[in-house]
Amino acid sequence: MKIAVSAQGKTLDSQLDPRFGRAAYILVVDTETLEFEAFDNGSNKNAFKGAGIQAAAMVSDKNAEVLLTGFCGPNAFSTLTAAGVKVVSDQNGRVIDVIQKYKQGGAVYAEGANKDGHW
Repeated sequence: MKIAVSAQGKTLDSQLDPRFGRAAYILVVDTETLEFEAFDNGSNKNAFKGAGIQAAAMVSDKNAEVLLTGFCGPNAFSTLTAAGVKVVSDQNGRVIDVIQKYKQGGAVYAEGANKDGHW
């Protein structure tokens, strides 16, 4: 299974970035092998608007089934769920630790956005 994680850096040892749409990087990780790709999200990080929607489209395009993040706004959440991507919000810590917690069943899927608009 592929999952996406908002990250402050390019490695699994990086800290999770609490802001999904404006995260520095989005890591797409294979949960079985822990092989991953790091995608620079800099163009969305500095966007005037639409950062969450653009980041959500990228996550969907990379065939991730789940997003692990800190905060997800309403437009990003709607875009992700419309694409069939489940969201696990309110996450923090190192990317690898968040992934391990998810794999052990320690995550709850969000039922809605947990942040209003721009942040």
